[in-house]
Amino acid sequence: MLVRTKMASKAVFSHKDPMLKKRDDFEDMLEERRNSSDLRYALRCYTPLLYRGVTPCTSSSLKSMVLQSDHIHYVINQVSKEMGRDTDDVQEEASAILEEMAQHLQLSTVRFFAFTLSKIFKTLFKSICVNEEGIQRLQQAIQEHPVVLLPSHRSYMDFLLMSYILYTYDLALPVIAAGMDFMGMKIVGEMLRMSGAFFIRRSFGGDKLYWAVFSEYVKTMLRNGFAPIEFFLEGTRSRTSKSLTPKLGLLNIVLDPFFKGEVFDINVVPVSISYERILEEALYARELLGVPKPKESTSALFKARKVLSEDYGSIHVYFGQPVSVRSLAHGRVNRCQFNLRPRHIPKRPREDIHNFVNDSAYRLVRAQEENMALKPWVLLATLLLQNQAVGQNQVMALDELSEQAVWLRDLSWQYGAFLLWPDNTPPSEVVFSSLSLHHGLVRISEGRVQLALEQERRAGPGEPSCNLTPEEGLLSEAVIILSCASYRNQGLHIFVRPALLASAILTASSNKKQEVFNSFSFLRNMFSNEFILCPGATVQDFEEACYLLVKTGALQVTQQEFLVTERGHRTVAFLASMLDPFLQGYQVVCRFLCEEATETLTEKQFIPAVRKFIIKHLLAGRLRYTEVLSSDLQKNTLAALLRLGAVRKIKGAEQEALKVNKVMVNSLEDTLGGKLPTQETVVARL
Repeated sequence: MLVRTKMASKAVFSHKDPMLKKRDDFEDMLEERRNSSDLRYALRCYTPLLYRGVTPCTSSSLKSMVLQSDHIHYVINQVSKEMGRDTDDVQEEASAILEEMAQHLQLSTVRFFAFTLSKIFKTLFKSICVNEEGIQRLQQAIQEHPVVLLPSHRSYMDFLLMSYILYTYDLALPVIAAGMDFMGMKIVGEMLRMSGAFFIRRSFGGDKLYWAVFSEYVKTMLRNGFAPIEFFLEGTRSRTSKSLTPKLGLLNIVLDPFFKGEVFDINVVPVSISYERILEEALYARELLGVPKPKESTSALFKARKVLSEDYGSIHVYFGQPVSVRSLAHGRVNRCQFNLRPRHIPKRPREDIHNFVNDSAYRLVRAQEENMALKPWVLLATLLLQNQAVGQNQVMALDELSEQAVWLRDLSWQYGAFLLWPDNTPPSEVVFSSLSLHHGLVRISEGRVQLALEQERRAGPGEPSCNLTPEEGLLSEAVIILSCASYRNQGLHIFVRPALLASAILTASSNKKQEVFNSFSFLRNMFSNEFILCPGATVQDFEEACYLLVKTGALQVTQQEFLVTERGHRTVAFLASMLDPFLQGYQVVCRFLCEEATETLTEKQFIPAVRKFIIKHLLAGRLRYTEVLSSDLQKNTLAALLRLGAVRKIKGAEQEALKVNKVMVNSLEDTLGGKLPTQETVVARL
């Protein structure tokens, strides 16, 4: 079966995007599941077409191929000599590593998951919408060349969802890179292994043997077209719904067979998974506030059953255009360098290879972002957050919120957003429906809406009364704020470049082009750990931002100057205020490092210490945005300061300490302080 011939009814949405190419339509794959037997679905004939019609090899023969490879033999001999160990002993260790790591795909387990997930998905979600044209492209790609699937990662649900979709459309099931912590889940861990998961450590340190076994295992599966290989380019789930800086380790491994001429080409397929409501939203917010992540366990899985009583809206999964690595590398990578030594001998990649892989990773994450299907709630969360300040929970009339949402909807479409807004439905109904789905985050009363901050403080039925301390009350409010921010963040990639330009225009020393560009460059450089901003693309991003603001009538550009138009005042003020929480977050971390960082401050101590400092300033009313409590924001600030050389890591007796260049950090704080105008200043400048 290529693709289901009976098409589900099309979702009725507008997604106007005049800037970008037309995107595929979605089909609800759950519609068929609601109208037919789940058992018959799980037990149906499953005959996927494979790469070049190869005969699938067994998991045991795959492991034999890995252990008998020249690369593994070379590394075993190397480790044996370096550590003075017997080669048989090292060989045995390599075999044990592979046994612990390897997947053991079994169709019977896949069928069990297909049946179970059908029941769960129909309970949790209104719809799971997939672009079937993307499925057809993927099917063709699988038959032509080895395929690497790169889904976005916002939920534990992602890898289950991917396998469920591929099984439904009769495509080859992927083998999936999973963290070792999942293997510790009794029964479930082994079931995941039998549904295609292979388990890897979160970090390898300097373990040559482990790295060799891992990389050879992945490359052997890819070279032989065993199955599509799936991993998350961001490395871990994003707790903030912003795309994370890509991790290059696995991408380097899967591209290596192409560099060495072992495969003609590789098809890389970015996949964008968009959740209308994320199952882990409150869990993520608490993690960002310092509550430890719950350990993955089977008992915790059963305790989470209460989520089945909630409505989580819809999921949209968009399979992007397959990207040919051969085409991507044309004119950029000289593969002759790999002919100068035997292929099985490890070699550190040259700078041109590293730059190519890094650039490709950013482009692939951007492709994920561009095909993220945004829901109306993303716009509503953005608008509601812009009306908040610490200790204030401003109320908005529903009519006013609807008017602002329509304005922001139209702006988003003009910027090329893949925004799904129901056709032929009054805006007030769209807004009310979205607010109702997120009833845990907002309250609606008498035609007015506000964030559910007080609600978070109240005791539940049968619970003792909540007499919270000021700090506890602040952290309770922060859970709601950070949960809302995670939805706003889903659309930040649409606005971040024009927002950087808007902030630069408002705060540059003049409206001269060069001054504005300098301000833009500073902000972009500062935030390159915060947002997906491709290295070396400052001018390109600046020109894109100028184009968008000019195109929407917000800006006029002469040969030397920028001028905000009368109609552009609202747009520029809105865009600038989107960055304000990030600017204040970076500024307050700089202030902490200048005022309270000791000579012995370690990276491990940094987050708890800066959180304590921020709480004190929030309670004193010296900061406006509760969002600055996010540990993700604090880590990104530190990463930026380390990259800029304002902070250095100094090796100590036991662990590395952070050495702060207070003059440089203070200068950055002052510059950032100048980039954070008040609302009154914004209006005055306009």
